[in-house]
Amino acid sequence: MDSAPKASILLVDDERRNLLALRELLAGEDRELLLAPSGEDALRAALQHDFAVVLLDVRMPGMDGFETAKLLRARERSRLTPIIFLTAAADELESVFRGYEVGAVDYLVKPLVPDVLRSKVAVFVELQRARERLRDSEARLRALAAHQQSVREEERASIAREIHDELGQVLTGLKMDVTWLAARVGDPALVGKTEAMSALVESTIRAVRRIATGLRPEVLDDMGLVAGIDWQAKEFQMRTGIRCRVKLPAEGTPFGAEQSLATFRIFQEILTNVARHSQATRLDVELSVADGRLRLAVADNGIGMPEAQADGRRSLGLLGMQERALRLGGEVSIVGAPGKGTRVTLALPHGRESAA
Repeated sequence: MDSAPKASILLVDDERRNLLALRELLAGEDRELLLAPSGEDALRAALQHDFAVVLLDVRMPGMDGFETAKLLRARERSRLTPIIFLTAAADELESVFRGYEVGAVDYLVKPLVPDVLRSKVAVFVELQRARERLRDSEARLRALAAHQQSVREEERASIAREIHDELGQVLTGLKMDVTWLAARVGDPALVGKTEAMSALVESTIRAVRRIATGLRPEVLDDMGLVAGIDWQAKEFQMRTGIRCRVKLPAEGTPFGAEQSLATFRIFQEILTNVARHSQATRLDVELSVADGRLRLAVADNGIGMPEAQADGRRSLGLLGMQERALRLGGEVSIVGAPGKGTRVTLALPHGRESAA
């Protein structure tokens, strides 16, 4: 059974008998018909509903159909709504051209042919229902992706704790035993061997810490986003040799847990892209909170990202950043030009933990 919501259709005519006739002609279980006796009423209705199509009489007292269509097109919510003009003036060719100029998709002359009108309206009804199904599918996929992302973060945090606590403790104990053993052997060959073992254990401990930190940095959980961004930038500079200039808000600036994690992961993905592709020597990082928005801006002086790549559709990493931001009601913008570097900006509603 099709559970898609009904498609809304707006009928606009100053003659009530025409409105009633249209309603009778176009009635159906898959649609909701709204009647407007004037252009002003049509504009008010368009503020509250998303219409599959608007049937608009051209000649009306006061605000005529052309002016109504022009104002509908000027509004963000209704600028793409299909408009079919209805007129009794069959010989007004100039009027037809004017109708198309203000955004009409079709122009029908009264008296209307019922089958023609029904077939045209049915196309737009089905298009809107298809868009609704697509939006519902996208919402479900986004919710599934968010759930999988949350589960993955929990698993990474759990694995990081296990590695740090269990394996780290075992290696620390092993190092202490090797040190104890080295102090009690007199054979130079054995002393050299225990020293090599101790160095190997120490190297393994550092690797374990690095792996655990990569899975879930303790600094982010213990000290917050500001310290986490600062630590990650310093670690990136030490690892890659790319100089990082960091500008951060005061310690103690409040950030939500989800917001902090999303911002930190997006920052990590930006740094990964810089290291792999930018050929940069300098990186400017700025984290700020103003006008109820968290903003993270990262700009490099590298070769610049081509426009086709900057739209994010060809990179899973860039797509992942966009999805993390969208989940919290934010966005990621990428601006790059050949030879002029790339600037990535994250903007999130400050304090908002999850999108509706």
